[in-house]
Amino acid sequence: MSLDSQPHSKPQTVFRTALRSLEKIHEGKVRDIYAVDAETMLIVTTDRLSAFDVVLPDPIPEKGRVLNEISNFWFGRTRHIVPNHLTDKALESIVKDADERALLAGRTMIVRRLSALPIEAVVRGYLIGSGWKDYQKSGSVCGIALPPGLKQAERLPKPLFTPATKAARGEHDENISLSEVEGLIGAAIAARVRDTAIALYNFAAEHARSRGIIIADTKFEFGVTAAGQLTLIDEVLTPDSSRFWPADTYRVGTSPPSFDKQFVRDYLETLDWNKKAPAPPLPREIIERTSENYREALRRLTGPA
Repeated sequence: MSLDSQPHSKPQTVFRTALRSLEKIHEGKVRDIYAVDAETMLIVTTDRLSAFDVVLPDPIPEKGRVLNEISNFWFGRTRHIVPNHLTDKALESIVKDADERALLAGRTMIVRRLSALPIEAVVRGYLIGSGWKDYQKSGSVCGIALPPGLKQAERLPKPLFTPATKAARGEHDENISLSEVEGLIGAAIAARVRDTAIALYNFAAEHARSRGIIIADTKFEFGVTAAGQLTLIDEVLTPDSSRFWPADTYRVGTSPPSFDKQFVRDYLETLDWNKKAPAPPLPREIIERTSENYREALRRLTGPA
């Protein structure tokens, strides 16, 4: 077994994995993926954190487990909208080494192998981030015209589907039009992706609002089965893939505080860094605050109402 962890941290963190018994087939910004067999894969959610498409050198304690638990929460509650890639296989049936299982506990998914669609299905419910910058320049977001006079962080008249390419590691995603999505995956699947992504966002936003969280925007990833069935994959509605705002401090006209990694981005923006690898180290207080933000998002979304 080889797991690049930091035992001095409390709780223990997992930055990178190298399981002896399985072949690693992909290492993403946050997730390590292993082949189980021809039909299934093991996904390990590490404590890595990326910002501006660069993996930062410091792990965030508990982050991987939080992301995994939030994704599982949403996977379980959105099956009426779209099927997902989870299987019912247990980790114990895949990883036999007890020490490896101990470090992987709570941060793995065993999923079906599917053909991943080459886009990110972004849904925006509020005018923030690159959408706000786009609107200031053109009065539109990703080519979708909006009413004049909207303010930063204002709720949009209706959620917008603004798809993006899936960039390679170290490169930036690029917004693309629906017609470009149709060119990549076909008009019928593009329409299903758009409608499903908006339905998922609306369902989740209502639940989150009842728990004191505003989901400003989020991104979904989808795959298709051999029979062409659209399937939700990867992570879903986590602080890594979404912008979460505390409802009690939300104000139109300013960039609200958040439960996601925007806190880290804001810190990095104060540095003299070109946003290319290698990324600068994070101070201990930034690491601890970020870990607290992720855990608070989990508590609010999935805890008792």
